[in-house]
Amino acid sequence: MRCADSGEAIDETTVFRYNEHANITSLDPAFSKDQRNIWACNLIYNGLVKLDQNLEVVPDLAENWHVSEDGLLYHFELKDSLYFHENIAFAKAENATSALEVSAADVKYSLERLTDPTVASPGSWIMSNVDSISVVSENELIIKLKNPFPAFLGLLTMKYCSVIPRPERLDADYDQRSNPIGTGPFYMKRWEENVKLVLRRNDLYHEVDDEGKALPYLEAVAITFKNDKQSEFLEFAQGNLDFINALDPSYKDELLTTQGELKPAYATRVQMIKAPFLNTEYLGLQLDSNTPELQSEKIRKAINLGFDRKQMIKYLRNNIGTPANSGFIPAGLPAGGKVQGYEYDPTKARQLVSEYVSESGNPNPQITISTNANYLDLCEYIQKELEKVGIQVEVEVMPPSTLRQARSAGQLDVFRSSWIADYPDAENYLSLFYSKNFSPNGPNYTHFSDPQFDAYYENALTNPDPKEREALYIKMDSMIIDKAAIVPLYYDQSVRFISKNVHGLETNGINILDLTRVYKTN
Repeated sequence: MRCADSGEAIDETTVFRYNEHANITSLDPAFSKDQRNIWACNLIYNGLVKLDQNLEVVPDLAENWHVSEDGLLYHFELKDSLYFHENIAFAKAENATSALEVSAADVKYSLERLTDPTVASPGSWIMSNVDSISVVSENELIIKLKNPFPAFLGLLTMKYCSVIPRPERLDADYDQRSNPIGTGPFYMKRWEENVKLVLRRNDLYHEVDDEGKALPYLEAVAITFKNDKQSEFLEFAQGNLDFINALDPSYKDELLTTQGELKPAYATRVQMIKAPFLNTEYLGLQLDSNTPELQSEKIRKAINLGFDRKQMIKYLRNNIGTPANSGFIPAGLPAGGKVQGYEYDPTKARQLVSEYVSESGNPNPQITISTNANYLDLCEYIQKELEKVGIQVEVEVMPPSTLRQARSAGQLDVFRSSWIADYPDAENYLSLFYSKNFSPNGPNYTHFSDPQFDAYYENALTNPDPKEREALYIKMDSMIIDKAAIVPLYYDQSVRFISKNVHGLETNGINILDLTRVYKTN
């Protein structure tokens, strides 16, 4: 690889290369909503705290913190010797002989900026419970909440909360979107939108490895933007990319057996890493629909019992994922996997359908499942299986954007959807069933409503005891399953195919890309 600006040649074994299917829309962390933006921002920025491989909140720029007994005050102390990238063309150092040092005032600005209407960040909701942010000293600040919220530290791990310099330290024409300044392991060297993004090693990065060696190990990261997934796979197979993320139908049978193992042709040069991913794939059921079938708990339960999730995952997803025979909360969270869900039972499903027909006088129960093209195979499988137990199914395919709009507007009886955790707390999942979150004003797309559920939810929001919160979460998850408000399909897994000359590339339940400790060999 040759640096575009200086012509400097870089050893290819120090360059990590991957492809993004869609163009990165912004390198400003205030807009790190989608994975494409989140991954790039994770390489460029740091926040006060971050998640480790076990989804525990650990220090990042913060050396330590203290939470008051009432759960309202979060007192942070920053690490020493934290510096912003030396993008001298875009930032004016306060001292010409030294780099720009991070201060508590920069953290305050970065967080308060999320609520600035001129910025219009999609992450503004993170600050909705923040009453004030006070700078105590050069490296100390206090965040005061309006109400206790035990999951607040988890919120601060999101890339929206990354730290950038406050405006008075920058040139007047500075643009964070295209000329980002952060504190992360890499800084932006070149960005040709929809073509290539090149990041270079940040020599001022604050972390070291266990032997005291400065991180990161890599000299550069090169990101391309090929939107065709088959072309991406060919680039990987030819050694032009160091890894590919996720499994696409266009090449899944080329790479994997039906048991989900690498085929021999690739096993010698590719390693596959699978890990639980905090994403539940499900069918949402519109509970206040005018369709009589959706108002019937028996039909909703028959749908849940009427297809084999294990066979679906084996043959349609090459065993990537775990059949959702538990609740809505996925394993990997304290309350996940603790609720007994629905196992395949066609006899019971047929009985429930027969009872519905007898009680309603409707001899031909039918439903319509709305989905996008990526999940058509799953929905067609469910369609065929439910027809065997007496439920006629029509599958409606629509573009993803249309599906999202119609789901939010309450125009779909049954819709294929997924919920990926924004932060590692089960409250994130249960908010979908809180009555005050009815769509289109919130994520309660099923319009599930139960006063007891709401009472449990509101208790859990402020309860500081982890065990008591977990017990409440399990009760709420049980209620969702008992009422058959949804049809859980599977709990997703992140899967990465990595060249065997790449070392140290790990993943966690939120599928973040962290290259801080990655290195390559010949």
